Amino acid sequence: MSSQLISLILFGIAASFSPGPNNILTSYSAYNFGFKKTIPTIVGVVTGWTLLSILLILGSTVIFAKFENLQITIKILGSIYLIFLAYKISFAETKSEKKVRKPVTFINTFFFQFVNPKSIIAGSTAVSLFIDIQSDYLRDSIIFVIVMFLAAVGSQSAWCLMGTYLRKFATSQKFMSNFNYTMSFLLIVCVIMFYV
Repeated sequence: MSSQLISLILFGIAASFSPGPNNILTSYSAYNFGFKKTIPTIVGVVTGWTLLSILLILGSTVIFAKFENLQITIKILGSIYLIFLAYKISFAETKSEKKVRKPVTFINTFFFQFVNPKSIIAGSTAVSLFIDIQSDYLRDSIIFVIVMFLAAVGSQSAWCLMGTYLRKFATSQKFMSNFNYTMSFLLIVCVIMFYV
């Protein structure tokens, strides 16, 4: 693993920082509710992703190899959930329409990791590329989980700050509605990309 550490770090950055459901939801939440109220969203993503990484290391990739239908089922369930979230985001009421709103919760983002096609595909790929089952399995696994954890923290923080920064430009209800529509559209694009 030591010779592949830089490759693993670059992979983690590319997989975590690229646009995807987690990052879009975090940015949406930060934009609409601010940094502080988005912390549970971030913690849900990071802990869910870290646990998913550990489970993939412990043998889920072997299970997916044996049961291809399971991976397809997860992809379909994840897609349905993303479409549902896109709908909720598109039709979220603006501040003038409703003062009390709730951001995406810890529970939502935590459990979403286990049906998030991007997380599962990226995690499975990374495990197969960077974990050597024959030698130094424990060391490689620990390094892998640490790198993936740090990449998730970094990406979630960056996308949250981006959403918070864009909030400064929210001078009208139209701007806020357009932002929500854009985030909703990007989630739909993510769903489409899973099947292309």
